[in-house]
Amino acid sequence: MAWEEKDNMLYRSFKFKDFGEAFSFMTHVALLAEKQDHHPTWKNTWNHVEIWLTTHSKGNQVTDADRILAAEIDKITGK
Repeated sequence: MAWEEKDNMLYRSFKFKDFGEAFSFMTHVALLAEKQDHHPTWKNTWNHVEIWLTTHSKGNQVTDADRILAAEIDKITGK
């Protein structure tokens, strides 16, 4: 599944083998987001992680910062 742009957000869902893999992924994303000073809205339920990206400081619009973070997140998963 690729990122979807909807309601001024980029959205993507990720599924992992178990909670440990999902949490590891979230840790990598958290470090990346902190480095870029661009933080996601996300939800985790066991092996499932959902991420929404939007730029709050630009009136909740999708910006290049969101697209860059989405591409970097994709590199983590290799998908």
